[in-house]
Formats: sequence, C-alpha cells, structure tokens
Amino acid sequence: MSLPKFTGSFTQQEPIPEAAIAVACEVMRTGRLHRYNTDAGEMSEVARLELDYAAWQGSAFCLAVASGGQAMQIALRASGVTPGTPVLTNSFTLAPVPGAIAAVGGLPVLVEITPDLVLDLEDLVEKAASSGAVHLLVSHMRGHLCDMDALTRLCAAHGITLIEDCAHTMGASWNGTRSGNFGIAGCFSTQTYKHMNSGEGGFLTSDDPDFMARAIILSGSYMLFDRHAAAPAPEVFARIRLEMPNMSARMDNLRAALLRRQLAEIETACARWNALHDRIADALGTAHRFVMPHRSEAESYVASSLQFRLPGVGAEAASQFLAKMAARGVELKWFGRAYPVGFTSAHQSWAYVALQALPGTDAILSNLFDMRLPLTFSLEDCDLIVAHLMEVVAEMTEPA
Repeated sequence: MSLPKFTGSFTQQEPIPEAAIAVACEVMRTGRLHRYNTDAGEMSEVARLELDYAAWQGSAFCLAVASGGQAMQIALRASGVTPGTPVLTNSFTLAPVPGAIAAVGGLPVLVEITPDLVLDLEDLVEKAASSGAVHLLVSHMRGHLCDMDALTRLCAAHGITLIEDCAHTMGASWNGTRSGNFGIAGCFSTQTYKHMNSGEGGFLTSDDPDFMARAIILSGSYMLFDRHAAAPAPEVFARIRLEMPNMSARMDNLRAALLRRQLAEIETACARWNALHDRIADALGTAHRFVMPHRSEAESYVASSLQFRLPGVGAEAASQFLAKMAARGVELKWFGRAYPVGFTSAHQSWAYVALQALPGTDAILSNLFDMRLPLTFSLEDCDLIVAHLMEVVAEMTEPA
C-alpha cells in the first residue's frame, strides 16, 4: 500500500452545539422532561420545536416523536392501515421501513428499484394492481428521490395514499418542493446518523388536519392535545379523539432542546454534507469501473452518505474488496450480503415479510457499496478515501 492509512472515524459525529447543551442543562434543572409537564400558559420545548420544524419544512402541522420508526408506524395507522392491509414499499431500504408496516399488522408488498436506487414506477403500478394496495410508504433510501412529480400523479390516478420516509432526505427537495410534502405525511428521523442528532427521535409532518389529529392521539397525548402548537384546531380533535389508542411515542423536552438549536444550523450542515459527497462522487464518476447513481436536475439532495456500484463483481471479490478497504481504514457497506451487517439489510433477511421475487433489485444490490460521510471528515479526507478506492479497484481482476 503506497498511501497513508485513513484514520478518520466513519461513526464519529460532530459534538452537539454548546447552545443546545446549555438549554438541555436548563431543562434538566427544571426536572420537567415530559412534554406535557408544563406550568399554566407555558409552552414546552417539544411544542416549540414542532412549531419551528413545521415552519422550516413548510407544512401546516408537525408532531415530534420518539423515533423515525414510530413516525412511520403512526403515519400508517393514522392513514387507515389495519391488520392485513397490503402496503407498497421499496425493495431496497432499511429494516425499520418494512418493520413499521409489519408492526401495525400491514403486509409489505415490495417494489423493484432502478439502477439509480429509486422506486421503479412501472413495477409500482403492476404491484398495486396485483396486490390491491392503496397505501405506499416510499423510502427515499440513502437520500435518493425518484421522480416525485410522476409519483404523485401515479398515486392520484390509482387512489394510492402516499407516505414518505424522509429519514435520509431531511432538507432535500424535488422541483422546489421539500421531501415530505408530496403525500399525506412525511416521516423524519433524528437518530444519531441522520441530519440532526438527538440519539433517537423523529418528526411527522402533514397538511391534513384529521390525519394529524389522529397521529397526535396515537403518539400518546392523554387528551392534552391543547398543549400542541403546530396542531389542528380543537374541533378536529373533538371528532376523532376516542378513535385512536395511545402508543406512548412522545419526544421529551431534553431531546427537543438539543434539536431546536441544530435546526437553526441545518442549512449549513446540508451544504457541508454535499461538499463531502460531491468531492468523492465527482472523482469516482469519471473513474474506471465505478458506476454512480444518476440524479435528476429536478432533485436538490442532501447526501450524508455515498453509494457506488462495481458491475460484474462477484460475492467473493466483493468480500475481498471490503476487507482490503477496511485494512486501509475505509469502512464500506455492501448490500449484496445474504444477512444484515450493521446498518444494512436486504429483503431476503426480513423473515417477517413474505419472500418475494425481486430479480432487478437483487442484481443491483449484488454490486452496490455504501459509505457514510460524517461531518467530521474534511475535503482532504475525501481525497485520500478516493485514492484508496481507486488503488484497490485497480488491483481487482476485471470481470469475465
């Protein structure tokens, strides 16, 4: 190896801003961590966060919850998914997405993806017709948006309720419309490796008052929905307040304090992520053997990770590639494994989902590699990573 070993950490996030830490300490001094533990006339830190996030997202309503997975579960139930309901979703996503469908008793119907890692809209139409599904939980997996204009037209034409999993697309947009604003709901995550970091947490946004009222009841409001600020009017709750069970999925004031100050800096953070991504993607895009996903000019992305394919690479060669890169300090994920490793998984390993034939997806995942890009990296770090990637791939035998 002629290059210096890469010594950066692929799991080291930036520290929480000092302003956020100060507010979090004040919350702890009060002892009022529960979002509804407020004095008369006082607005909780969670309610303030919901107002701020709704305004930034450009949505009428926002609900802060305990995790992105809970946001998806609540969205599915609030939109009418009941046990036995078929729900369309991507074949390429992470386990919490089909897991959310299974958690509410739904039946995941997996849709093929394209080589650009987005939903195959032709297969979506076929799967909707064959399954009778009228709900779609689309996962913008690893920050890639499909043609959202075409998708919304398709959903409208076929009577499909659209829910967006935006765990990887907070801040992204399509033709100027933010990810999360195309369907009845947008689901977001604030888990440590997402675009804002509260350890665990999430948001649910919507412009539909009945939907959001059901979601707030589901989150565990104890009929204290009047303490929400980014919420529908009281008369909306009066219609539905006894329809939904309490799922105890609330965010607490401590995490909200951490997130409000991060939200104020998110546009800058998104630009920094894209600078890291583009530095590597631009270099690999012209390199031999590397195939990068194509992005439409209509897409404004936020790329906190990077994906590339090595067409023709077999399972043994892929495993050797991972091992050689790891020895050089570069941590990659491979979606062609039969079993999940770390934060990756493939549809064959979701034993709670009926096995489905997805030859197109399988062919793509067999040579798909993934790399996290924490903001603790520099552009010089990116250059060294590229050099290692190119050197190792140059040593690999060309596929027959």
